[in-house]
Amino acid sequence: MKIKTSRPVQSANIAGILQRAVLGSMCALVAVTVPMNAQTLPQQFVPFKDFLASTQSASSTDYVGLHANQVQDAAAFETMRQHILTMYQGAQVNHSFVLDSSQFDCIPVEQQPTVRILGLKSIAPQPPQSMLAPLSSPGNDAAAPKSASQLDPAKPFDEFGNSVACEAGTIPMRRLTLDEMTRFPTLQQFFQKGPNGAGRAPGSDLANPQVAATHKYSFTYQNVNNLGGNSNLNLWSPYVNTSAGEVFSLSQEWYVGGSGTGLPGEQTAEVGWQNYPSKYGSQSSRLFIYWTADGYNTTGCYNLDCAAFVQVADNGDLGAGFSNYSAFGGAQYEFTAEYYLYESNWWLAIQGTWIGYYPGSVYHGGQLASHATEIEYGTEGVGTTLWPAEGSGDWSTTGFGYAAYQRNLFYLNTSAAGIWDTLTPQDPSPKCYSISGPYSSTSSGWTVYFYEGGPGGSGC
Repeated sequence: MKIKTSRPVQSANIAGILQRAVLGSMCALVAVTVPMNAQTLPQQFVPFKDFLASTQSASSTDYVGLHANQVQDAAAFETMRQHILTMYQGAQVNHSFVLDSSQFDCIPVEQQPTVRILGLKSIAPQPPQSMLAPLSSPGNDAAAPKSASQLDPAKPFDEFGNSVACEAGTIPMRRLTLDEMTRFPTLQQFFQKGPNGAGRAPGSDLANPQVAATHKYSFTYQNVNNLGGNSNLNLWSPYVNTSAGEVFSLSQEWYVGGSGTGLPGEQTAEVGWQNYPSKYGSQSSRLFIYWTADGYNTTGCYNLDCAAFVQVADNGDLGAGFSNYSAFGGAQYEFTAEYYLYESNWWLAIQGTWIGYYPGSVYHGGQLASHATEIEYGTEGVGTTLWPAEGSGDWSTTGFGYAAYQRNLFYLNTSAAGIWDTLTPQDPSPKCYSISGPYSSTSSGWTVYFYEGGPGGSGC
């Protein structure tokens, strides 16, 4: 894909940044010790048919008011149980595996919930490969970022001997369980981006003082009509202290349209990485997607948790972690994520593969049914009186190897031409988080990029 430059390119000394990062790692050892697996759930393997049978026979008396469950009453529990049974109705599963404390089932493409529940008659055609983001190289320096992978080639099987790769014609679906759902009061709260309305796109959050009080950002944005765009996201796994009231931390892309009020209201297509222990049951950052058609009010869900996203690839494990994460002063990992509104469907590519799409119909004729009007990139965290680290947990000014970044940032205009972003930084919580950039450099392969995040804490 050729990308047009919409403004003069400013010079940036990426080589110097890389050199300082390497020298810094040689001169000083930066150590961060956090209990990364403090909240990891016990590993176990439950065959798919046993999982369905146990869900069918489950009783609210086994969940309501017990252990760490938050489900509010028997009626809320039954709504959750019925949702699971509806999602898996008619699915034939012959292969399941455990990955990063979550169980995945390989479901035939045509039997996945979105296809059946939305009554789709066929799978939409994929966009051409020529529309994929150019996998720009930041150089041959030993400190250059490495491509992140969800599967470790050295570990093709889980601890129970199951292959962690789905067969062609099937898709990996993270299993919906009552154990996870009942950590939320209701099914609708399980679907929400974050508790009490948190997790919205930054622009709408900042306009809502009640939501903004629990939700903090470092982000960049551009108001422009678009059909999607791309970012290379630097991958980290910042610790989230749930015992202190911290909820989640993430780095992502938002493609946004709509007013934020009424139906359909503000609409989004989102992608990134997220550490959300209460949802995923561990301290590992996971690949996630999210959407809403009505300002995060009654529509939206993560990953494949409701009938919205059609997955077509046998890879791209939504809701799973990665085999490697970036280290302070050490190896840096990243992955590419690109959305493209193609033939009325919001297609998503991860690491240069079209993995699936949101059918345009889920936006009910709203803004994203035709195009988005804003792009946003950055970090966000949710807490109460204490907020988690965002990005790497270090200030954006520390640069490559220490601060998280996003790079290779472009959008697709309404003619589907790639245009380098012209982003405006926003730093609404400077005591806890910051943005450095955006910068531009064509010689380094970073093109448009910025650094993001910070240590969090109190008083944000």
